[in-house]
Amino acid sequence: MFVDVAKIYLRAGRGGDGAVAFHREKYVANGGPDGGDGGNGGNVVLEVNDHMSTLVEFRYKKKYVAQNGEPGGGKKCSGKAGQDLVIRVPRGTLVYDQESGALVCDMSNIDRFVICKGGRGGWGNQHFATPTRQAPRFAKPGLDGQEMSVRLELKLLADVGLAGFPNVGKSTLLSMVSAAKPKIANYHFTTLTPNLGVVRVNEEFSYVMADIPGIIEGASEGAGLGHTFLRHIDRCRLIVHIVDVSGSEGRDPIDDFEKINEELERYNPELAARTMIVAANKCDLVYDREQIDTFKKYIEEKGYPFFEMSAATRNGVDELLNQIAESLSKLPPIKTYEPEYVAPIIEIDNDYNIEITRLDGDVYMVEADWIKRAMGSVNFDDHESRLYFENLLRKKEVFDKLEARGVEEGDTIIIYDLEFEYVK
Repeated sequence: MFVDVAKIYLRAGRGGDGAVAFHREKYVANGGPDGGDGGNGGNVVLEVNDHMSTLVEFRYKKKYVAQNGEPGGGKKCSGKAGQDLVIRVPRGTLVYDQESGALVCDMSNIDRFVICKGGRGGWGNQHFATPTRQAPRFAKPGLDGQEMSVRLELKLLADVGLAGFPNVGKSTLLSMVSAAKPKIANYHFTTLTPNLGVVRVNEEFSYVMADIPGIIEGASEGAGLGHTFLRHIDRCRLIVHIVDVSGSEGRDPIDDFEKINEELERYNPELAARTMIVAANKCDLVYDREQIDTFKKYIEEKGYPFFEMSAATRNGVDELLNQIAESLSKLPPIKTYEPEYVAPIIEIDNDYNIEITRLDGDVYMVEADWIKRAMGSVNFDDHESRLYFENLLRKKEVFDKLEARGVEEGDTIIIYDLEFEYVK
């Protein structure tokens, strides 16, 4: 089964929580805090597998979650880091952010890419000891890992793309010049999946040729197979436009040529400007030579190289292959795409913005991600821990911002599960 588009959800591992522990050893009085740090969460990593040719692996499994970091322990023992989750994709896969549509990475010329970073492990209470706070009973929790929904889109990596109406001989040509064995029959849409073949010109030079099915009139608007396979011609350095000049199906070669070019132009204007070679196929079935000459004159007036051939008998095929090789030697490498996506920064410890909402009269609610994370590390049953939290709020000007909003002594402040009266 050929699958070239998939949507999946990715989440990196959460960092392990720091530990609250105290050193206990015989004959050692007041050993002090020795809680270890939590381990970092595992990353989600994309890795190219050159043996994969489709995205069928993602047809049924849609959720991928990396391992969490383990919490810290006593005796300053750090928690074990979470294991990275490696997801293998075919070379040529484009990864888009589902929410913004921005391109995250192009898995064409890179082998590994960390797409979601694991959360940082929390600090153990050993880090919070001071001369005045010698027995801290709190530690930092681990941070959540990055998460995102992505769309995977496979665009085949081929030097040459074979374009043309169904049943003009694209699959036949590919089977004659490479080891590829596409299905061949005398009816439309025999080829339902793109096929790749390696064409060896000599011992030193070879190139990849792709048979792109499904291009008919209206394909750019969804007719026939529509956009399903048009995307696979995007990367091709050279387009070989194959036209049936025999008129065996009652169509005009010139009209066929213009209709296919129009569909390529509508789908992606860059394709119309790409280097193209025109191959007139099934010449062995033509009885009136004028039919070929008329088409040849029309193509050469447009500035395209023209070749007569018969893919079934291989007549004229070698000349075409040599011209393809010569053209490719002058063309730039296969196209790659520059990322557009900017990953959000998870660890926003330097961003201390808060949201203050006046609920009813003298009741104010305070919300902020950094406050929520800080509360996860505070033991509100311990005086020193509460004092640490209060000093943190004061240091980050939370109380100043409340007073600027009109908070007075005796008003009620709600910070998530914590509720207290404001005292200046």
